[in-house]
Amino acid sequence: MSSDPWGRVDETGTVYVRTADGEKVVGSWQAGSPDEALAYFERKYEGLVVEIGLLERRVRTTDLSAKDAMAAIEHLRTQVDEHHAVGDLEALAERLDKLVADVESRREARKAARARQAEEARKAKEALVAEAEELAASDQWRVAGERLRALVDTWKGLPRLDRKSDDELWHRFSHARSAFSKRRKAHFASLDAQREEARRVKERLVAEAEALSGSTDWGATAARYRELMAEWKAAGRAQREAEDDLWNRFRGAQDVFFQARSGVFAERDAEQRENLTRKEELAAEAEKLLPVTDLKAARAAFRAINERWEAIGHVPRDARPRIEGRMHAVERAIQEAEEAEWRRTNPEARARAAGLTGQLQDAVDKLRGQIDAARAAGNDAKAEKLTKELEGRQALLDQALKGLQEFGG
Repeated sequence: MSSDPWGRVDETGTVYVRTADGEKVVGSWQAGSPDEALAYFERKYEGLVVEIGLLERRVRTTDLSAKDAMAAIEHLRTQVDEHHAVGDLEALAERLDKLVADVESRREARKAARARQAEEARKAKEALVAEAEELAASDQWRVAGERLRALVDTWKGLPRLDRKSDDELWHRFSHARSAFSKRRKAHFASLDAQREEARRVKERLVAEAEALSGSTDWGATAARYRELMAEWKAAGRAQREAEDDLWNRFRGAQDVFFQARSGVFAERDAEQRENLTRKEELAAEAEKLLPVTDLKAARAAFRAINERWEAIGHVPRDARPRIEGRMHAVERAIQEAEEAEWRRTNPEARARAAGLTGQLQDAVDKLRGQIDAARAAGNDAKAEKLTKELEGRQALLDQALKGLQEFGG
């Protein structure tokens, strides 16, 4: 028979471990000497010591979940309770008890941290919702639109709340964005209506201008043409495809009349040559506005130049196409800059891009909810699969958001 402070082997080969409750059978050993039996079960004890030590370090130094930690503790406790090792098993049980307390303490600390994080996220999202609802009433289409897009990015970076709270706040946030988009769409629809009205007005002006083109009542007809020009300017711009055609017809009708009048007033050639010199100076002044870098300033400057241009009067007929062509080239460049600005803020294209972005955002939110549910249910495989799908949808959403940003405010 052989023994040590924590165990012994009797004459039948039965191995015992000493505990506070008395001796417990560890196992039976028939393959060698009693000392070898004790050494074998002592090594098993040392193995338990090592495993418990490793688990203690993992609990202290890693983000091991409470669930996984408790499972590992119970696994080791079962081995200790089954008494298949020779050593101070009570000490190991006490270490496991302390480890349970440590895990519970960490669980409560993490719970408190999550609660703080959730409260901070709730306050942040409430602030985002309040700002979005304020922006929904803004008429600063570009600035407000850009800010709303920035708020979306900020929202996506915040943690999710409980489903009910998060859904309620998101509903308010989304409603504010939708309200702004609807108002902006209505605004640009109104601009479209104004352009249509301008087209109808200019068609009427063109019809009258063409009817007057054959008149020989030089004074009255010239005065009426000036009135028609003032009405033309007051009417605003029509749609791009109609504006050039209407303008060419309008100017063409005036040209017919004024060319005829020029033939009658040939004696005014000297005055017209002086007009040509002045218009060449104005054309040169207008050409300095190109290329257009400040649309508003260029438009105002060209309008002022054009008013002086119109006040000068006619130039010799053979010089008119050249000098007016120079001015028209400047005017066309400014118009093209205006059209580029209009295209960049086209509400229909923006609406399509916003619609696609909204659909992708909904899909991303849904996938995130499914991932959370899968993880909560412990279905890591499903969560991993959904996470890969989320990465693809998120990439599409990022691309759609980038495209939407190109439209500006």
